Amino acid sequence: MDPQQLGFTPQRPVGWLAPLLLLNTGLRALLAILFGSFLDKRELQNALSGESFQQPGVDGELWFDYVADLGDGFDATYSIAYLLAQPELEIDGRRLPRGQVLLMGGDQVYPLANGDGYENRMKGPYRAALPEAPATGPQPTLFALPGNHDWYDGLTAFLRLFARRKDGHIGGWRTQQRRSYFAVELPAKWWLFAIDEQFGAYIDDPQLLYFEKAARALGPDDRVILMTPSPTWVKAAKRPETYDAVDYFIRTILAPTGAHVRVLVSGDLHHYARYSGEDRELITCGGGGAYLVATHNLPEQLQVPPPETLTRSASRSRDYDLVTTFPTKAESRRMSWGVFRNVPTRNPGFTTMIGIIHTLTMLAMAGAASEGGIFQRLFSIPLVMMLVLILAGAVLFAQPPSAGEKDHARHWILGLVHGFAQIALAAGGTWLWLQLPFHTWSWPGPLVVAAILYGPVSAILGTQLLSLYLLVAGFFDVNTNELFAGQGIEDAKSFLRLHITPDGALTIYPIGVERVGRKWTPVPEADPEASWLRPATPLRPHLIEPPIVVDAPTP
Repeated sequence: MDPQQLGFTPQRPVGWLAPLLLLNTGLRALLAILFGSFLDKRELQNALSGESFQQPGVDGELWFDYVADLGDGFDATYSIAYLLAQPELEIDGRRLPRGQVLLMGGDQVYPLANGDGYENRMKGPYRAALPEAPATGPQPTLFALPGNHDWYDGLTAFLRLFARRKDGHIGGWRTQQRRSYFAVELPAKWWLFAIDEQFGAYIDDPQLLYFEKAARALGPDDRVILMTPSPTWVKAAKRPETYDAVDYFIRTILAPTGAHVRVLVSGDLHHYARYSGEDRELITCGGGGAYLVATHNLPEQLQVPPPETLTRSASRSRDYDLVTTFPTKAESRRMSWGVFRNVPTRNPGFTTMIGIIHTLTMLAMAGAASEGGIFQRLFSIPLVMMLVLILAGAVLFAQPPSAGEKDHARHWILGLVHGFAQIALAAGGTWLWLQLPFHTWSWPGPLVVAAILYGPVSAILGTQLLSLYLLVAGFFDVNTNELFAGQGIEDAKSFLRLHITPDGALTIYPIGVERVGRKWTPVPEADPEASWLRPATPLRPHLIEPPIVVDAPTP
């Protein structure tokens, strides 16, 4: 795959535990949170076109696709793009034609939003999958909703790519939207509303005015699909306030029209999960390309909105039961054990950092052991600095929430236990080092031997100890994201294919791919709209669960 011929450079999966990436992403997230309100481009979008859109389909029938969390490594991202671009998919005996609309649900690029990132991790792969619009039939349309990673540059690159070009297109998909949020009228009294929360913040006034205008066309017979950047219905189980903005939107914008919100769909969590209630489906489908996220920690039942919310005017709480996950909870637990193999092999920079920290700690401990008195040994300045660094790093890695949140103590406890375990490992390594003759050599002999011999061994042992911590912490629902992010699992991807019939029935086909492609064959003689690369081993999409029929017509 020559970048000169493709027009972009295929990327490896992001190494999420890389030290510089952790620092860079953390700083960007902090700046976005601290200054997001000053850089909030949603307010400025009020000057852009405020039109809503129509996708009537063909003869009142519409097929459309949903994908989210896609711009990571090439193999996973292109595998899903390739399937989305095919004229039709034959799955479990059903022929499902390509969507006339493609909805991207957030986080179109990782780890940071910029022009090169979008080009190499998202736009390039999708252009290679569908280089040109089909010669017959309508040109597929693309709408994109920003996620938190799209917001890390204040939405600049996102708007430039998706919302500011009159003739915008990504390969064969044309872009229509002019803002980071949008409303689309679908056939048979179905509507799509996609809201931009910007890191879970309030919904800005220009956005509310936009949707108030669009909602004037709704009536009691209309049904709504609501797209959100994050599955706040799941996150509200721990932090009830996270669902407040979505509930406010439903109560103040949609409920007064009498329309029925029948489906909520989101990405952000990189798996498939569906909760079902008496009149609404809550679907998370973030399997477009980013690393897999665990499903075994998902609650079996949700109350939405959560009764614990402080919003006095919240909607009536309803119960939702977990119906299906992909991967299954049992498979997710099994995948957790791959942490011992995957973390050191897929994060060499992080493993190297662990080795450096352990080597410096051992040298500080060995130096303190040569001091005359017990207090001099315990309070050697280099040793104290390394011990504080290890404990602080371990606690921060455990990401303790504020003291006002329930179960915050377990983060502190597990973080401190992990920190003391790493210190104990360093103490054991120091004892062993002092039994060997190297520490008596003249300087810099001990440092050279420590770097060549002790460093690699301590890096492996320290990383395995970290992996053990991640596995144990996962049982307490702490660092579960890091447990899977560190593994960088590319398989078990998913997207949705949806179908509205002229009689108003909506059918959702959740499509999963157990294993993504890893070898690709160029097809230079293919038709202009055909994919440039084909998988050397055919991809095998399947239905994650039976089709979900929403509002089927009464016989």
